[in-house]
Amino acid sequence: VQLQASGGGLVQAGGSLRLSCAASEGTFSTYGMGWFRQAPGKDREFVAGISWSGRTTYSADSVKGRFTISRDNAKNTVYLHMNSLKPEDTALYYCAANVYGLGSAPTGGSRYDYWGQGTLVTVSS
Repeated sequence: VQLQASGGGLVQAGGSLRLSCAASEGTFSTYGMGWFRQAPGKDREFVAGISWSGRTTYSADSVKGRFTISRDNAKNTVYLHMNSLKPEDTALYYCAANVYGLGSAPTGGSRYDYWGQGTLVTVSS
């Protein structure tokens, strides 16, 4: 499974971005998918997750009400819609696939089997 993340960039505080993660190979519609981020000097953290069907989603408290995760199984793509961005959202954002976890989207990064290369989001104040 190869994951290609895109959509990062420079945005002012209060702005919006949409990240995309396209999967090639494998059976995307059976995977739980997650977004994680890592800011300079900090540990990687869970941002949002979505089950294989899209019926169940999870968000970190720090992004609840601002970020939404969604997926389009016909396009083999998962999205992270980010609104009301803050400078503290600045990080490298990674998408990840939970291939062997029966379609769930856990918060622990070690539960994911494949990772994209990351896309940089920078929020200026």
